[in-house]
Amino acid sequence: MEERERLVAPCGIDCGLCKRYLATIRGVAKEMGLPRCIGCRPRNKQCKFIKGSCSLLKENKVSFCFECEAFPCARLKTLNRRYETRYNYSLVNNLSEIRRIGLGNWVELERERWRCPECGGVISIHDVRCYDCGHQDG
Repeated sequence: MEERERLVAPCGIDCGLCKRYLATIRGVAKEMGLPRCIGCRPRNKQCKFIKGSCSLLKENKVSFCFECEAFPCARLKTLNRRYETRYNYSLVNNLSEIRRIGLGNWVELERERWRCPECGGVISIHDVRCYDCGHQDG
């Protein structure tokens, strides 16, 4: 799995688009008052939000939630509702697309979708901000 692909958590969150991750790799997390984070998989956490309640993730029997017969489970639905409401970002749709077109193709599409129109950097899904140039959609 390529580094960019390793930043996609089992629950469908692209950690490479997370404000904590973007602030961490750019060295501004502390000054922004954010906890440092290098992504779920690189920290060997698999999924911060779901792993604790999922034996398949705990035991590394699945790589993504869509591999489970219960997809989408109640915990994923709850997390998905929060992300759809707060950030207009659907984890269930992400996972369905990853299953349909493959992880590498999905990552490429997401990179384009979240590319900063000003500098080509990455826009965060959480605050719709580019951590390279400061551009903010809104």
